Amino acid sequence: MSALTPQSDMPTPTTDKITQAAMETIYLCKFRVSMDGEWLCLRELDDISLTPDPEPTHEDPNYLMANERMNLMNMAKLSIKGLIESALNLGRTLDSDYAPLQQFFVVMEHCLKHGLKAKKTFLGQNKSFWGPLELVEKLVPEAAEITASVKDLPGLKTPVGRGRAWLRLALMQKKLSEYMKALINRKDLLSEFYEPNALMMEEEGAIIAGLLVGLNVIDANFCMKGEDLDSQVGVIDFSMYLKDGNSTKGNEGDGQITAILDQKNYVEELNRHLSATVNNLQAKVDALEKSNTKLTEELAVANNRIITLQEEMERVKEESSYILESNRKVTKDRTADGHALTEARKQLKEETQLRLDVEKELEVQIGMRQEMELAMKMLEKDVCEKQDALVALRQQLDDLRALKHELSFKLQSSDMGVKQKSELNSRLEEKTNQMAATIKQLEQSEKDLVKQAKTLNSAANKLIQKHH
Repeated sequence: MSALTPQSDMPTPTTDKITQAAMETIYLCKFRVSMDGEWLCLRELDDISLTPDPEPTHEDPNYLMANERMNLMNMAKLSIKGLIESALNLGRTLDSDYAPLQQFFVVMEHCLKHGLKAKKTFLGQNKSFWGPLELVEKLVPEAAEITASVKDLPGLKTPVGRGRAWLRLALMQKKLSEYMKALINRKDLLSEFYEPNALMMEEEGAIIAGLLVGLNVIDANFCMKGEDLDSQVGVIDFSMYLKDGNSTKGNEGDGQITAILDQKNYVEELNRHLSATVNNLQAKVDALEKSNTKLTEELAVANNRIITLQEEMERVKEESSYILESNRKVTKDRTADGHALTEARKQLKEETQLRLDVEKELEVQIGMRQEMELAMKMLEKDVCEKQDALVALRQQLDDLRALKHELSFKLQSSDMGVKQKSELNSRLEEKTNQMAATIKQLEQSEKDLVKQAKTLNSAANKLIQKHH
């Protein structure tokens, strides 16, 4: 199937331009497919008049590569736009069975394969985009986790399958745009894998990387273990992006403005929700820090209490030793009174019981200290997790702000176009009014001339009658 034509800027092209566009489009039986705004338009060949000149052939490799880059960029634009719109309308997490998402990965695969250099192996020549994707972990350290996960998947046996798994994991991580930008900025590394006029080496690659920022508003979830990514056939389904070219375009501008406003409102609502979430997490972190301080103080008090109990236990041991020594002396001498011996035994028993009580209390305090230390470790772990979540949410908030800025710029551009059209309409109305006034003046002049002609005719008749 031949390549698609780039988007046209003129709403009503001349016959020569129509003929050229028809020659550079896809032909399907009696139909042709071409870019029209944001869609691929399907029209019958009978609805346009073609010149009898034969279709030109372009054998220049640079022209073919440039045409392929433009076509792939247009397909990526259509795929990303359709995926974002359908995902926002669907309002749920996307999975691997979602058709627009499958088509997006197919288009990205074609973009990464464009202009790949063939590497010779024992089995012949091999073209795989897994090699360039492996470079991302050297440029962005965060991508090392994705690369390691892809290599650990047991079901992947080919480089193509690993590349497809890498794209899915990067989309789930919402870092696909960042990784692609980092890769495209290092053309000195990409030159090892791509031809000089490949898509990843030209401006179209940077444009596609910028378009991928919009996918950060999409939540996707894939189960990589059950999918057979090695044997999938990457064929672009053009029917998802086709529409009837003969349909009316009266409300197309209003629909685009409405879509931009809806996206802007959605981003603002999501921004407010994330801001509230960040504030709640910050409040929880502050509460945990206060609780951590309080527990630290209680732990210090408990440590002081344990030290006091240990000193008291040592004192009781010394007193018990002294009492035992005294009892031995009393037993040896046998000169002491029996009443004193009974009192000594009673005191020894009391001191022994006191020692046991002190030891039990010491064990309880040691257990409490261990529990407090365990609670402190759990709190520290919880605080670290909350801080990581806070950093991730702030990153998402920055991405959403960038998307909001881009949508605001598009809205301003649409408003300027509407304003220019309004000024043109007012000028046309003013010229119409002037022409109507001129026509009225001409009609009045014509009436005056008719009256003058009648007057002169009657005067001439009178003169003729007098002459006769």
